[in-house]
Amino acid sequence: MWTTNSVVVLLLLLFSLCGDGARAEESLPCIPRDFGHSSFVCVCNASYCDTLPPPEAPPEGAFLLYSSDMTGDRFLKSQDFFSSVGDDVSAETVELVVDPTVTYQTVVGWGGAFTDAAAANILSLSQPAQDLLLGSYFSSSGIEYNIGRVNMGGCDFSWREYTYVDTEGDVDLNTFALQPEDTEYKIPVIKRAEALAGHPLTLFASPWTAPPWMKTNDDYVGYGYLQKEMYQPWANYFVKFLDGYGAEGVTFWGVTAQNEPRDGQVPGFAFNCMGWTPLQQRAWVGGNLGPTLDAHGYGALKVMILDDQRYNLPLWAEKVLNDSFATQYVDGIAVHWYGDDYSPAGLLDDTHDLFPDHFILGTEACAGYLKDPVVLGSWERLEQYAHDIITDVNHWVVGWVDWNLALDLEGGPNWESNFVDSPIIVNQEADEFYKNPMFYALGHFSKFVKEGAVRISLTSTDLQGLSATAFTNTDGSTVVVLLNRSEADLEVAVRVAGRGTMLLKVGPRSLHTAFF
Repeated sequence: MWTTNSVVVLLLLLFSLCGDGARAEESLPCIPRDFGHSSFVCVCNASYCDTLPPPEAPPEGAFLLYSSDMTGDRFLKSQDFFSSVGDDVSAETVELVVDPTVTYQTVVGWGGAFTDAAAANILSLSQPAQDLLLGSYFSSSGIEYNIGRVNMGGCDFSWREYTYVDTEGDVDLNTFALQPEDTEYKIPVIKRAEALAGHPLTLFASPWTAPPWMKTNDDYVGYGYLQKEMYQPWANYFVKFLDGYGAEGVTFWGVTAQNEPRDGQVPGFAFNCMGWTPLQQRAWVGGNLGPTLDAHGYGALKVMILDDQRYNLPLWAEKVLNDSFATQYVDGIAVHWYGDDYSPAGLLDDTHDLFPDHFILGTEACAGYLKDPVVLGSWERLEQYAHDIITDVNHWVVGWVDWNLALDLEGGPNWESNFVDSPIIVNQEADEFYKNPMFYALGHFSKFVKEGAVRISLTSTDLQGLSATAFTNTDGSTVVVLLNRSEADLEVAVRVAGRGTMLLKVGPRSLHTAFF
């Protein structure tokens, strides 16, 4: 029976035998492990992890295809050539038309959250394994995330309840202090991720709650709002946070006004929250947060409202952004995915049409939040991720940010036991980590569709269960992503204006990225 270590040794031996013919940019393959679910994970440890070097431009008239499927492939690379085929395809062929001259939104990027739990799990591994995990997300041999979300103070994926000013009545914030969760966990991990990426990350911060003494219910959790007399101290708290991270060498691109403001309107809500109505958020952003950020040199920071489910749209945006004073301080609308199964994507179109100058960014998603927190090797969760990303971007969303970068085998730590799944699961005892299929779902976008890319037209009369989207990068390369959630083999013809036709055999339960 092959063990992980024996496979690693064999692979390393094979690469060494290639001598000068083995190039540094060649990818290292997945080492699969089956945990008895629909697919498998890829196992990484202190000495080995699968990689995906940046794609090189294919020869004239050719395209690259990267494929992952339920039964065996992860980023399997192949090359083929455009065909000049006309309309003589079979009646069963799925025909797609890509028109790069018709353009939509500009991409901000892709990423995940540097939560307390994620940072602790990463740091629980040996140093070499930590580097390989962070490199899997952020380096040029990984899937090249460019966005990171950071919890401002404690959240449910912390191991305790805390804020930065838990001193009762300290309205001047004299006792404000970053916590060990920041200085010993998140900040060091963020800085290492940026070093591996070779550039600063697009970071944004989100608060879960103000200090209890600032709130109407004097608690971290449950039904409660920010007291009106605390509007300005709470805005000052944001500046203190930004200054504190800045002093540690970490700079933010944006903030959200509140994580899931609807949670704090729910009696008995179980973990860190604070309630806002859209009118309250409008008053605070326009009267306190925006002017305070401007006054302290943070006027360029991207401020996002909502940071909650899209079923709140477009009403939430209308209530905030139809106020001329508040809207001047707001750049974007942040949405989560948890209600997407019962709220139509057309709500995103409606919101964009009303406020085309404000971007819409997907800021949180995870699987396993209803039941079965960690399912190692779940292909269904890859399909949920990929389908949601394609749906979102086809309806004006500029990027998609996953929740925890890494969790443990239970789906934590989480002080409230609100365990969920993650694209990477850490096994501290074995000093290894597992790349779930969800990791590859994200990589099919983040590796190839770069910041600044523009979504382009992709149309079809009958997708036959296929999901698809297309982009043009700033370097002129084009990316087409295809998801087949059906059990059928599909013949697909992708007609690209000015290029020709890609004739593809898209296998069942598979995800593909074409690059040219």
